[in-house]
Amino acid sequence: MINILGVYFSNAPKIVQDFISANKILFENKKIFIIATMGLFSGDGTGCTARLFRKYDATVLGGLHIKMPDCIGDEKVLKKTPEANKALVLQAENKITAAVSELKAGTPLKQGLGIFCHIAGLFGQRLWFYKKTAEYKKKPDIDEDKCIGCGRCAKLCPMDNICIAESKAKSYDRCTMCYRCFSHCPTQALTILGKHVYEQCLLENYK
Repeated sequence: MINILGVYFSNAPKIVQDFISANKILFENKKIFIIATMGLFSGDGTGCTARLFRKYDATVLGGLHIKMPDCIGDEKVLKKTPEANKALVLQAENKITAAVSELKAGTPLKQGLGIFCHIAGLFGQRLWFYKKTAEYKKKPDIDEDKCIGCGRCAKLCPMDNICIAESKAKSYDRCTMCYRCFSHCPTQALTILGKHVYEQCLLENYK
């Protein structure tokens, strides 16, 4: 079994933690290899879920960290050019291919699973941003002057966190920061972490 997750703030997102805990019986006595994707830095991104899996009697064979294009389009400092993002995807494909060969050879990579990785993730980000992943967010922020009430955000939200009321989008407190609503809003009316829209990160930009 291979587990793939995205890492936020050097931690597993709340929705991933909840999924593992809710389905813990499925992981008993399973062998798991974890792939953690990230935008900048993790430390022990694989280790965060490895500790949960081990709690539920799974065997973690190894882990792999790969950088991927991020979905955060409202923080300018995090943005990369389309060319840089395409290069990241290519590097990720090559890294995964090499990791598969190592796994088949019986020497799986163990990135993010050691004590030093744990310390790096803890002090590098997690202690400072713990509340970012401990609970769901009261997001997104919606600019009612820009919102046209088209309902696209409500349809795309995996948490049913957005509704349309009085011809405007309204949000609750179950945001997972997936950025689907942000990236598909036709009038750029939504923000999540930042206050301005710098890029709407549509998948077709990186094909």
